[in-house]
Amino acid sequence: MDVATEVRQEVFTDKIGKPGCGKQVLFVAFGSLLLVSYAAQRTNLETEYWKRKLSASSNTWTSALITNLDLKRARQAEFVKGVRDWFAEAQVSIQQFPTLLRAWAAGGLVAVLQPWVDASEGKRLCWKICMLNAAVWAAWKIPRWQSFMTVFERQLTPADSHRGLLHLLMNCLALEGFGSAAYHYLVKEEGNQKPPMLESSASFHFMSFFISAGLFSGLVSHVVSTKFRYPRAVAQFAAQAHGTKKADTWASAVSAASGTAASTVTKKSIPDILPSLGASGAIYATVVVTALAFPQSQIALFIPPSYPINIQYGVGGLVLLDTIGILRGWRVFDHWAHLGGAVFGAAYYAYGPTVWQAFRQALEIQMPEKQ
Repeated sequence: MDVATEVRQEVFTDKIGKPGCGKQVLFVAFGSLLLVSYAAQRTNLETEYWKRKLSASSNTWTSALITNLDLKRARQAEFVKGVRDWFAEAQVSIQQFPTLLRAWAAGGLVAVLQPWVDASEGKRLCWKICMLNAAVWAAWKIPRWQSFMTVFERQLTPADSHRGLLHLLMNCLALEGFGSAAYHYLVKEEGNQKPPMLESSASFHFMSFFISAGLFSGLVSHVVSTKFRYPRAVAQFAAQAHGTKKADTWASAVSAASGTAASTVTKKSIPDILPSLGASGAIYATVVVTALAFPQSQIALFIPPSYPINIQYGVGGLVLLDTIGILRGWRVFDHWAHLGGAVFGAAYYAYGPTVWQAFRQALEIQMPEKQ
């Protein structure tokens, strides 16, 4: 390449600018730090609240005798009572319905509320995340909300946005299974930490893990796009711009037209740099945590139906598939975000519970005993 060509490409690059990733790295680092700090403090406050509530309910309860199971049972009893009270109020409203519809309305409520009450806390939390994702997907379908939907932080909210209904359904199906298993692992590991600390709920812990995993996987995809995909695309566009010649004669005009057609074909060969959307990276983290925490578990595809296989073989196959997708240049899925989520999940399995315990200890609140 001669000097003139190099100068032309440098000017082309300067005009369109060079995206960076420094701000994004800082956002993910400090955002995750603040998120874990907030979650640890809220967990400590809620645990202290339920400890005091149990101690006040009976003279036989003391702080030294209360266990995590006692706290969780108390929370579940309070939750069930709240659902029953709400159902009783709904029954009053149902009495205003026509006689033919009363039984249907009451039966429909029971059909929805009973599985909600019977489900574990981790599964209910995953269902809430799925409902949030479904609401965001529905909001994208409303034309007048398009400008409103693009004003939020691009690194945080894409984890709740999905391109299509199938993408949303597959992610929700995976989250419902693997998310609740990862939640159970976090609960189990909290009881194994030294020194032991009471924990009334792992909801804040799971949410900090899940959101941080989504941020990290999105950051990996962004860094790859800015440092590798973008420069490659700019070089290809610059080469096309350099190849365009001015048409002085009829022959050169025909040649230019042919060059334009060839350029159009070349543009199609340049891969689009698409944003990272969906919770796939965060879900990958829950899948990896589940595979490492419960290595004897088995998984099977729901669509299409398949025979069960060991979870670690299944996860290894998924990671291999994403690696091949990167090497082959497949663009159907964001393979870099998937691998980023897998790395985050493996790291969290190894160090996450210990780091969480350290944050809780650092933010522990010593509240004075009631007189």
